[in-house]
Amino acid sequence: MRGVPLEAPARIVSELTSRGYNADREAVTLIASAEDPARALERVVDAAPDGALRLSVDHVREVLDPDAAGDPATMSESASTRAGAVDAPPGESGDDRTDPAPRDPSVSTAVPDSGSESPPESAPSETTVSTGGSVERSPTEPEIDNDITGQSTGTGEYEDFVTVFRDRYDRLGETLRARVNHRPAEAIQSMPGGSEASMVGMVSDIRSTASGHWLVELEDRTGTFPCLVMKDRDIAAMVEELLCDEVIAVEGTLADDAGILFVDSMHFPDVPRTYSPNTADRHVQAALISDVHVGSQEFMADAWHRFADWLHTPEAENVEYLLVAGDMVEGVGVYPDQDEELDIVDIYEQYERFSEYLKEVPGDMEIVMIPGNHDAVRLAEPQPAFDEELRDMMSAHDARFTGNPSTVTIEGVSVLMYHGVSLDEVIAELPEDRASYDEPHKAMYQLLKKRHVAPQYGGHLRLAPEEKDYLTIDSVPDVFHTGHVHKLGVGKYHNVLSVNSGCWQAQTEFQKSVNIDPDAGYAPVVDLDTLEPTLRKFT
Repeated sequence: MRGVPLEAPARIVSELTSRGYNADREAVTLIASAEDPARALERVVDAAPDGALRLSVDHVREVLDPDAAGDPATMSESASTRAGAVDAPPGESGDDRTDPAPRDPSVSTAVPDSGSESPPESAPSETTVSTGGSVERSPTEPEIDNDITGQSTGTGEYEDFVTVFRDRYDRLGETLRARVNHRPAEAIQSMPGGSEASMVGMVSDIRSTASGHWLVELEDRTGTFPCLVMKDRDIAAMVEELLCDEVIAVEGTLADDAGILFVDSMHFPDVPRTYSPNTADRHVQAALISDVHVGSQEFMADAWHRFADWLHTPEAENVEYLLVAGDMVEGVGVYPDQDEELDIVDIYEQYERFSEYLKEVPGDMEIVMIPGNHDAVRLAEPQPAFDEELRDMMSAHDARFTGNPSTVTIEGVSVLMYHGVSLDEVIAELPEDRASYDEPHKAMYQLLKKRHVAPQYGGHLRLAPEEKDYLTIDSVPDVFHTGHVHKLGVGKYHNVLSVNSGCWQAQTEFQKSVNIDPDAGYAPVVDLDTLEPTLRKFT
């Protein structure tokens, strides 16, 4: 067994993983507390039932002599300390790599309530070493909503696009019509000059006039109407946040010839400022991660091992949920010359390796995964969940697979999970102080304000037209979780916790060429009873 003593659960988990098994946390503790853990593990594996993926505590108890295995409730102090020690598995699952030194546990950095800034590298931090204790978790099954998987009906015909945009207008417009006295474009066109008018419309064009004013053309089911925002009005700054295809409401006065509406006020669907989020009724936590990118030469295996080791420690006993927001693997052919940066060139082998890393996570955690643009699903959004073949490869933990985006409710807390491709569009279109890669949570605020995860069509984002718009944010989430941009960002917008969770991939040559410096090896952990986040760094 590589000649290394098994004095820590992390090492036992790694050995089990390399042999194709996962195990209950208490089962690992029993093996670790045996007089000879290496021999105990060999006996347990040799007696494993055919086809078994997870070794139960009952199986371990049946195989091991009680005197040798020990009882977690009566373990000696030395056995307890040995079972809880944080240490490194001697090698990575599936290969013969040897770590240069035992891995340290995580560095934890608390996030201030305001959450307006990404944590600097020099932020105060505390290194914690956990010893002793047995981790027991009792997560409830997540509830999934707004999942496109198995519901796709679009054929790509023109009428399909008309249907999805009409659905977007109707659903977001309903929220806005409660705030203004909406008149259809057709009705406004027949009103006399000087009349006060209000309209709910989809932004079809934004342009500046020769005098520097803003002309915004709005469209509803009856037609279009031009709206003028004067450059010296306070609301002129709001025009800089507009994107084509989003739905807004305006109020103003018609010109003397009734050919244009002078805008006095503008409204977004938005999240109410007084929104009160739901919280769990017990102390329980969720780890939010994304962009693992297994298969890349720059995948940070050591950081992942540290993260998985930490999840087995008593310090992480309240982390009962792991939510992964896409890009499990690096994929193939996603960007130019990607093959030169791949460690694994076959897409299915990438998922098989990812599955091995996933087995290092405690078996009693509830895992939810959505796909991203590097994953082997359709690129057009909304994306369905992984197909059955890929699910089977990642089945050791009985994870929940759902589409991108989806709303996942855990312990009464709703988490909107979206991979985040549209963040590129938002950051490219809006001023830097409203959206940037250095502060991706601010770009997420814009999506919440527009109540749509991908408001603009026609750029890099691909849209799959369906009978309904699955990208609309109908219900306000308690937590908004994205990835994609490989930058860490945490903040609150109208009491909605917004988290972009960074990545597990060091900077690639392609990222250097486009000036992306990733925030890698972080795992934001959210207290579901308070919705307060803590950033844990494993690099």
